[in-house]
Amino acid sequence: MTDFAHLDALQQSLYREEARLDAAKTEREKAYRVRCIASKRKEIAFEKEHLKSIELDAFAEIEAMTDDELLNELEGIQ
Repeated sequence: MTDFAHLDALQQSLYREEARLDAAKTEREKAYRVRCIASKRKEIAFEKEHLKSIELDAFAEIEAMTDDELLNELEGIQ
């Protein structure tokens, strides 16, 4: 089983940065948050490429699923 913990952490960090951007009050802080978000997105893209490079087709398959398909898969595990 592959460990997606790093990717999960990056995505959570991106979510927090987006919330900080929404709360930013000054133009300077907004510009800084926009750069942070761009950096996080780039890092997430690199992480996804890394996961693909170690032949993890499951990730792409899961990402392509609709919400209903994913829920059906998860229900089948139980």
